[in-house]
Amino acid sequence: MFEVPRISIFSQTRILENKIDQFHDKLFDCSVTFKKIIKEYISNKDSDDFKKLNKQLKTIENDADRLRRDIEAQLYFQNLIPDLRADVLNMVENLDKIINRCDTTAHILYIEKPQIPEEYNSRFIDLINVVTSCVENSAIASRAFFRDFATVRDYSIKVFYKESEADKICANMKEVLFNSNLELAHKLHLRDIVDSIDMVADITEDAMDDLAIFTIKRDI
Repeated sequence: MFEVPRISIFSQTRILENKIDQFHDKLFDCSVTFKKIIKEYISNKDSDDFKKLNKQLKTIENDADRLRRDIEAQLYFQNLIPDLRADVLNMVENLDKIINRCDTTAHILYIEKPQIPEEYNSRFIDLINVVTSCVENSAIASRAFFRDFATVRDYSIKVFYKESEADKICANMKEVLFNSNLELAHKLHLRDIVDSIDMVADITEDAMDDLAIFTIKRDI
């Protein structure tokens, strides 16, 4: 899905390389589907399309878990890339946390069905656009870890920028929210939804912090 220079570390381990590529594809698919879920909920609330998208995201999350387990098994039982094994495992686990957080947030919407006043729609859309951009840039950066350090650095910086932007949008949303005339319980409910979406960007930033360390270690 993403094109980066193919200077692979895998050489004789093409099956493992393919599984890691598939895992990154799932991360990107998760981001796209999560964005659709939030926008569909804002537009049409608990619609049939919203429910279908939730099931689609759950399938992506399950597929990603299966791939993660397959990658872990190959790395351990076949003793592949031993010098990088721990870092690769940590990277995959960190990215899996992003997918899990997206799925959890979508499920919260599905179960709790928060009432989002129309005047907040554009703010939620701004937030989800930035958050999912953060995730998509992380997919490019982490995929490039195996092939091109310059791409890792370039896209990691984009993740850090987008995460900071998400935090600003989140803080502004909560300030506006708590200065509104909504009931306190409604304010608290919406705040929790905003924080849950923003947490996706926070987890993504944490993953890129670790990836930066893995890249420095490999570059030494």
